[in-house]
Amino acid sequence: MNPPAPSHRDIDPLALARMLDTGEALLVDVREPDEFAAGHIAGAINMPLSRFDPASLPERAGRKLILNCAAGGRSGKALAACDAARAAVDGHLAGGIGAWRAAGLPLVAGA
Repeated sequence: MNPPAPSHRDIDPLALARMLDTGEALLVDVREPDEFAAGHIAGAINMPLSRFDPASLPERAGRKLILNCAAGGRSGKALAACDAARAAVDGHLAGGIGAWRAAGLPLVAGA
């Protein structure tokens, strides 16, 4: 098994919340549309892993590009796909939406 790419880092929920509040981060949620609609982090862009294409990542506009999923597994797979495609991603939400909820941070519903 290969070690994680050194360019990626786990972002804890409180650090991500601060990054989003200051406009420092752009968040891409790789969960499926029904999961996203049931509750996601405000401002996240939905790009489901089932049809994830690193070439379609949104324009960063100077922000750090962070991925998230339910628990960290799918965002890890998306990070690997980005590595293979040489697409720049800065990290992912450690523990995913579950960790975000556990930290008492809000989710929004709808697409």
